[in-house]
Amino acid sequence: MTTPPTSLRERARGAVRDEVSRQAWSLFAEQGFEHTTVDQIAEAAGMSRRTFFRYYDSKEELVLERLLESGEAVVEAMRGRPADESAWAALRRALDAIVTVQETHAERSRPLQLMLHREPVLRSTVTEQHRRWLEALTPLVGERMPRRRSHRGPDVRAAALTSSALACLEIAQATWAADPTVHLAPLLDELMGAVSPLA
Repeated sequence: MTTPPTSLRERARGAVRDEVSRQAWSLFAEQGFEHTTVDQIAEAAGMSRRTFFRYYDSKEELVLERLLESGEAVVEAMRGRPADESAWAALRRALDAIVTVQETHAERSRPLQLMLHREPVLRSTVTEQHRRWLEALTPLVGERMPRRRSHRGPDVRAAALTSSALACLEIAQATWAADPTVHLAPLLDELMGAVSPLA
């Protein structure tokens, strides 16, 4: 069976976007977001500035795309957790989908995390990432929570629980990125453990 031409074009486009993203994040890790120009990214990816804008509208879009991909990995991991696992425990284990990758590639991940937490121009991008992760994970968390009794109004417990876990992750990542002596997974265990009596 022959692959439709549109699928081939989509695959080719996806491969180019992946290469642009790879080169961009490499430059971000070396010199930071603000000091990396579109021209530098385009040159590293072997294309013109004009061609870059055929694939991405901005540097911020590059960052958001990668963050959302990480969120998709966490969502998939959450879906795969055992059905009898508590929502909080499932969230902690699902976050390993990115924690493990970041620890494995710490030399590159640490400066990128510092970039995300320190560069003001990326604040709106990180806020949008948090909103999308929260939107995707909250229904999965809600499925694992006990039903409410005799309460009226919207049930926002799952959103609160998910947001708390993401806050623990953000604090752990920022601390880990700034201090090479810290290990990310145990720190996240400690933070989520401190919050768990309330979860």
